Amino acid sequence: MNKLDDILRLARELRNNETKTEKLLWAELRKRQFFGNKFLRQHPILYNRKFNLADFFVADFYCAKLNLIIEVDGGIHYHQKEYDAG
Repeated sequence: MNKLDDILRLARELRNNETKTEKLLWAELRKRQFFGNKFLRQHPILYNRKFNLADFFVADFYCAKLNLIIEVDGGIHYHQKEYDAG
């Protein structure tokens, strides 16, 4: 397995284990219901590419057309405040 496979597996796992709040928001964003804009959920975002390596995070919701990321905070963020501030 390479890092890309690991990232995609993590994103898939997060989509299959969404929070109640994420489910509610996804019901409003999916199928271009929000002003015709296409959103993806649990979408990997790569950044800081150096030496053929990349750091990444998985955005809860992402719209390429609007260059918009939406993060739905939940209990996990109380335990990783320093990481999120990063």
